[in-house]
Formats: sequence, C-alpha cells, structure tokens
Amino acid sequence: MLRTVAAVLVEDVAPFELGVICEVFGIDRTEDGVPPFDYRICAEHPGRPLSTTMGMRLLPDHGLDAVRGADLVAVPACRIRDEYPEAVLSALRSAADSGATLLSVCSGAFVLGAAGVLDGRPCTTHWYHAAAFTARFPAAKMDPDVLFVDDGNVITSAGTAAGIDACLHLVRRELGSAPATAIARRMVVPPQRDGGQRQFIELPVPECAGDSLEPVLRHMLENLGSEHTVASLARRAAMSERTFARRFGAETGTTPNRWLSTQRVLRARELLERTTMSVDEVADEAGFGTPALLRHHFQRLVGVTPSDYRRTFRCPEEAG
Repeated sequence: MLRTVAAVLVEDVAPFELGVICEVFGIDRTEDGVPPFDYRICAEHPGRPLSTTMGMRLLPDHGLDAVRGADLVAVPACRIRDEYPEAVLSALRSAADSGATLLSVCSGAFVLGAAGVLDGRPCTTHWYHAAAFTARFPAAKMDPDVLFVDDGNVITSAGTAAGIDACLHLVRRELGSAPATAIARRMVVPPQRDGGQRQFIELPVPECAGDSLEPVLRHMLENLGSEHTVASLARRAAMSERTFARRFGAETGTTPNRWLSTQRVLRARELLERTTMSVDEVADEAGFGTPALLRHHFQRLVGVTPSDYRRTFRCPEEAG
C-alpha cells in the first residue's frame, strides 16, 4: 500500500519537478476520496537551505533517516554533476533493498544511476540528457523515447509533464483509478497518458556530411511529392546505382527512401503546426499521397498520429 512518500533532495534541485511530486503526494485530498499520504521532504542536512535551479532556496524538514520505511522514495530533477552525496546514494540503495518503490523525474534518473539501482534495468530520462546518461551508466537500459518506464519497484520518467504522468500512473497502480482521476481533476491534467507514448523529440534534418550529393538532396527536398528511385537519383548524380547507394549511406547515414520519408514527415509536421490544411491535404502536400501513408510514417517517427500532434502543437497565431 502506498502510504508514506519521501522526496529526496540534493543541491540545485529543480523546483518545478519537485512541485510535481508535491502536487500529487503532498496535498491533502481526502475530501476527494484520495487516501492521505505521510509526505516527507528529505535531505542530507535537515534545516539547512538547499539551492535550486531557479534562484531560490528550499528548507527541507527531514533528514535521510526519514527515508527509512517509506513506501515511495521520489527523486526530482536536479543539476547533473559528476558526483552526488554518498549519504543520499546510500539512502536510496537501502530504500531499494528494503522494498520501497523508487521514482525519478527527469534528471533525477542520474541520481538513481549513481546509486546503482538502474543497472540492468529499463529506464528513461529527458531525451536531451539520454546520450549523456547512457555514456555515464552503460549498464542501464535507457529508452529515450518514452514518457516513463515502470519496472516494478523502479519508475523513471522523462521531463516535467512526464513526471506527472508517472506519478499518476503509480497512484493508479497502487490505489486504483478513482484516486488517480481525482488528483488529475484537481490538477487539471489528463488522468492517463500511456508511458510508451514517445517524448516529443525534435527530429533533426538529416544532413549530408560531404558536398557531392548536395544537388541531389536539394532536388529531393524541392520535389517531395515526386517518386524518387535509386535508379533515377543515381542518374541525376551521374553514378552507378551501387556507387550512389554506397555514397548516399556514407554521407547521410541512411537510405534514400528513409531519408525522403523523414523529410516528408518534417514537412508534414510544419504544415500541421502552422496551417489549417486537412490531414488529406497535408499528406498530399508533404508527398505521401494518402493519409494512410502519412499516418504510418508519422507515427513511426513521431510516436503519435498527425491529428494528435496537431492538437498538441498547432500554433493558432500562425495557422492560415
């Protein structure tokens, strides 16, 4: 049963991510049918002000002894550093060994990683930090795409809003849908987003490392709606098909078809954000031809349908 929650803080804690944990577990919502939580904000030195990433200080009431016996130990985001206090890492390891559930929000995963509790386990963090996390903790199984990962007694989440999703998921898992929905309603957020939904990562435009194919790539970009075969592109580049395919892979890191599909998805994203064109029109303008093809490639690369993406990211002031 989820009754006691301890938030563990270190220097340069992120107030918003801490606020997410406080909002879900630190507010008395018994009048809404949510069971009460014994909520504790803990740090190595209780009563000593902690720095934050936003120019303010926090004064934790509890020391690390208050972590013992907690059902949930939550670690909010904080500044990523080379070393974290050994006393904090030891408290996290002891909590894991005693059967507590550990939860991290955003870069809080680095603290769990430093404690060694993510070794061999699936996990996530904010996509921006995923490469650095993997380099530092190669034994962890990082998935940079998802909103959160539930691996039983360890739950890790991506940036900010994904922390809300992970916290509400844990409430739902441990206490049922009614308390989770009640908390979400008070927070005015969706009661449930699937953890497997992808983070909204900015897709980089695949670039050419050299300049020999630049005219061909420019031609493809200017004619997204046209059919481009390896044979036709090789003729334009004045190469054999085999040489062209090898050169294309060497300079872009992918195949012509995949490169073109990515460019079409990028174009579709721009149209979905900045125009009122229908999905059918977007599919045609981006070069997919049919909405079905657009949905297939868009969901593969972005992780959501074109319609869902537009609802989230459309810019009304620019649409027209």
